[in-house]
Amino acid sequence: MKDQKKKPLYSQEAKKKIADFQQESGIVFANESLLFEAFTHSSYVNEHRRKSFIDNERLEFLGDAVLELAVSQYLFHRYPKMTEGELTKLRASIVCEPSLVHLANELQLGTFILLGKGEENTGGRKRPALLADVFEALVGAIYLDQGLDKATELLEQVMFPKVEVGAFSKVTDYKSQLQELIQQDNAGQLKYEIVDEKGPAHNRLFISQVSLDDKPLGTGSGRSKKEAEQQAAQVAIEKVKTEE
Repeated sequence: MKDQKKKPLYSQEAKKKIADFQQESGIVFANESLLFEAFTHSSYVNEHRRKSFIDNERLEFLGDAVLELAVSQYLFHRYPKMTEGELTKLRASIVCEPSLVHLANELQLGTFILLGKGEENTGGRKRPALLADVFEALVGAIYLDQGLDKATELLEQVMFPKVEVGAFSKVTDYKSQLQELIQQDNAGQLKYEIVDEKGPAHNRLFISQVSLDDKPLGTGSGRSKKEAEQQAAQVAIEKVKTEE
């Protein structure tokens, strides 16, 4: 008889966080291991190396794609007269880091994240990039556990009503602003690239560079790739406007 792969044994405190989230949110998982994974930060995994914990980075990757699809589908049907460019701009403002942080705070996701002591002591529970990542991971976990319709239900509760009242039109999205500036003059193609990474895995600093047809326009840094790209775009905007 083959040995079955053992499931990671979470502490009673961690189990209570998962139970509390499901009770407070009304989102009940058939496969709770997905919810544990969504709330497990890499710093927690690094401090429990002997246990087979999995961090939320893969679910974050999936959740990002699910968000793009669900929001695109909603905007496509809700605003039939919007152009492709207008839809793209609005979607970018909805799924950018600041708006996801706002939604994560609304759901109090910071309360339920499983962090290593180092990350906890440096304020990780309130760090914007971490909160945005957890929101994406949660969406990815719901998608795997219950499908796209259930993931969309969460967005219908916490995200789409805010779109209706124009909440996201005030969110600063430098990448969209830079894209508009470049398109005005048909100046070329923008490309974002992570050129360097610094620090340990649980406290990584990303360095991003944005180029226009291989000509560097701006460099930025951040605790997530998205944050670094936004900073690079902000620098590039200032440079473009100065050169006009």
